[in-house]
Amino acid sequence: MSTDAKSPILEVRDLGVEFFVDGEWLPAAVDVSYDVRPGEVLAIVGESGSGKTQTSMSLIGLLPPNGRATGSAKLAGRELLGLGHKQLSKVRGKDVAVIFQEPMTALNPVYTIGFQIVETLRVHFDMSPKAARERAIELLRMVDLPKPEQSVDKYPHQLSGGQRQRAMIAQALACEPKLLIADEPTTALDVTVQAEILKLMRDLRHRVDAGIILITHDMGVVADLSDRVMVMRHGSVVESGTADELFNRPQHPYTQQLLDAVPHLGSMSQAAPASAVERVEAVPASEDLALEAKGLVIEYPARGRVPAFRAINGIDLHIGKGEVVGLVGESGSGKTTVGRAAVGLLPVAEGSLTVNGVELAGIKPKDLRAVRQDVSIVFQDPGSSLNPRLPIGESIGEPLKLHKIAEGAELGKRVEALLDHVNLPRSMRNRYPHELSGGQRQRVGIARALALSPKLLIADEPTSALDVSVQARVLDLFQDLQREYGFACLFISHDLAVVEILSSRIAVMSMGDLVEVGPREQILHHPREDYTRRLLSAVPVPNPAEQKLRREERDRLLAASGH
Repeated sequence: MSTDAKSPILEVRDLGVEFFVDGEWLPAAVDVSYDVRPGEVLAIVGESGSGKTQTSMSLIGLLPPNGRATGSAKLAGRELLGLGHKQLSKVRGKDVAVIFQEPMTALNPVYTIGFQIVETLRVHFDMSPKAARERAIELLRMVDLPKPEQSVDKYPHQLSGGQRQRAMIAQALACEPKLLIADEPTTALDVTVQAEILKLMRDLRHRVDAGIILITHDMGVVADLSDRVMVMRHGSVVESGTADELFNRPQHPYTQQLLDAVPHLGSMSQAAPASAVERVEAVPASEDLALEAKGLVIEYPARGRVPAFRAINGIDLHIGKGEVVGLVGESGSGKTTVGRAAVGLLPVAEGSLTVNGVELAGIKPKDLRAVRQDVSIVFQDPGSSLNPRLPIGESIGEPLKLHKIAEGAELGKRVEALLDHVNLPRSMRNRYPHELSGGQRQRVGIARALALSPKLLIADEPTSALDVSVQARVLDLFQDLQREYGFACLFISHDLAVVEILSSRIAVMSMGDLVEVGPREQILHHPREDYTRRLLSAVPVPNPAEQKLRREERDRLLAASGH
């Protein structure tokens, strides 16, 4: 029986969400209507602030205290809106389950994951502790958590990000809900872990026949998983249809704009014949290099009972002056460690690391200050890397002041020029970080990093927390600034489509080793290593038909490698 022939499990009609702010009700969503059938995935897409999360949370009474919902939402014929707290607590977890974006905040840190699943089961079913524990182990096995018999007694902090996400999915599925709401379930994950979680969700929808609402801004994930897509903007639905219609024949200008903004792996570099990219790379003379690592080893020192940990195992890497090199790999591969070492935040344990002609191995603290004048870093999360107590004008001007390069009126002029460069109005210099959007904060982070006109910029996942259209604007800005300032850049990311746009060469890391490094075309189209092939095959592309083929290719590669 096709999903279309089944009657809807959820019927939403004229749903409105409002928030009471400063004495008036402000709409967050207006007249939203849709159906979800058993075994069907409806993706709700849109940028931050489009209302996609609030409309779904309102179904189960999870709005903040100043929020209210109007209209109708029926689950299996039963009206959800207006239910009291006691009735809602019976629905939550049992009939409707939620997979949240950040498992670390959704799981209770003081209880084992097994205890949390057992508790969910015993609230809704009459089960003995022993039977509930056995069911918890069975659920952890179903979501492919390694060694479920041992993992059941682990605390959330003892699991990796991908494993925590699996544990949360196991808890969500514990009562076999009729409806599953997945809110950005893969945003914080590596492409390979993301591919595994998506595969898991695809398998589960057939196994438990639940309707799934997938809330996301990642169009590759939408292409991979969804049957139907609903596009929201400013609280209204601008377009909805099948995944095929939306990706291949989008009608609304906003949908077209959203799809155009998505970086599409393979769109920038053409596949040259393998023979053309087989040449051995020559390393430029050292005076033409912004960074050179030879046999570089980085260790995190022992702390208390935690033994010393070797994060980088003797790598060779170089970046020419004015060159952008992309550094990719999964979480824990060591790519951020390389970036931190280049700025002198981690000492060199063995080997050599030369930045702008200065050897960092064994460098004295006072000499490091001079090196840092020519090296800047842009962090992943602009919110936590800016001082919340400083207006952004002061944050941008701080490096100039610390290095005694400018003060007074001259400092003010420089700050205004930097704001101009990153396309922010000069009037924003007196605002605080919390008054800016994520994309605006990231621009401030870039302006601050460029204040000292660095010769080398370390960009550590600078766009991973941004919406696609904001990301597209930040990437355009980044390219313009790189052309203008001519800085060399180590661009660290797990998003290969972004790295492809910016880099001329790509280095691939795994478990502290440099697996391969080469020109962009060679790495993306003729990778030499199986690890790189698996990494590339895990990247979802915003095209349902192409994504299906990539998924099959990935399954074949994994089967061949015994994973």
